[in-house]
Amino acid sequence: MTKLLATLIAGFFAAGAFAQAPAAPAAAPTAPAKVEAKADMKAAKEEKKAEHKAVKAEKKAHAAEKKADKVAAAPASATAPVADKK
Repeated sequence: MTKLLATLIAGFFAAGAFAQAPAAPAAAPTAPAKVEAKADMKAAKEEKKAEHKAVKAEKKAHAAEKKADKVAAAPASATAPVADKK
């Protein structure tokens, strides 16, 4: 019985000493990860912006080509003979 009581007292003493120990600083390692994540977000944003510009330029070129085709086709239909109406 005395061994059990001695073990319990030693356990409580160890738990009390552990609870009063200062915590390890965990905030220091997270700072570089936060900066890296921010840099990754910025790079992704720049990539998306560049892709959007490329798509916009491609659409603009396609619209200009379509307009040129339309202008080129207009005089051909204007010079076609018109059927007589009676």
